[in-house]
Amino acid sequence: MKRRAVLILAGALPLGVNAQVSDLADAINKAGRQRMLSQRMGKAWLAMLHNTEGRSAQAVLDKSMALFDRQLVELKAFAPSSEIRDTYTALEAAWSDYKTALVGATPSKAGAARLLKADARVLALAHQGTQQYEAAMGRPVGKLVNIAGRQRMLSQRMAKFYYAATLPVDPSVAITEIGKARTEFLAAMTTLRDAPEATARIRDELSLADGQWFFFDQALQRVQSGAAASAKPMSDVFVTSENLLSVMDRVTELYANLKS
Repeated sequence: MKRRAVLILAGALPLGVNAQVSDLADAINKAGRQRMLSQRMGKAWLAMLHNTEGRSAQAVLDKSMALFDRQLVELKAFAPSSEIRDTYTALEAAWSDYKTALVGATPSKAGAARLLKADARVLALAHQGTQQYEAAMGRPVGKLVNIAGRQRMLSQRMAKFYYAATLPVDPSVAITEIGKARTEFLAAMTTLRDAPEATARIRDELSLADGQWFFFDQALQRVQSGAAASAKPMSDVFVTSENLLSVMDRVTELYANLKS
């Protein structure tokens, strides 16, 4: 029980962010973090609907919304081209719709389909912005920052679809999306570990991520196998997804700080 408390407290720690975008590597990191936040907010909302980790889920939702707001302003202001600025203008509109779905009413099964549609639009535009910032940087390390940052999103996306499947809301689609994200996550871990730019510190953090992935994957497999949902695996998914996110956020920061 004590170990479990440590895990959830670690996962609930605020993600390390700078006050402003400092350079293109930082922009890729923050743009990628917006992708993650789109899925993390959906996960927290659905967890609240399930009455899972209630206080933690509410805190995650509140902090994620505030961080998304702040980074959206920073990324639009930093945009080095009109194309990137246009992406963030479109993202502002999509975010407004998503925010309404998140806080406009108490989480309910009736509102879940609308929420998933809104978060998909925000995710698509946040990904577009990340790709544009990576292209603007034009260096191999930029791609690694993008890949590492996307792992954060995938961790939250799998957890979100776990909660969608157990409602259920489009369970066959949710289970398919979990399987797809799982395959992509594992392939990207190999890419990050084998990259020439990977330092000893990065590989150490990736090893920590492997440990968290094991527990997260064990919880996810219950819904993929058709096992009935219960309080413990739903709580485990929340806790381990937060902890995996924390580790992958550190990996992304380390890649962003290489600046080469």
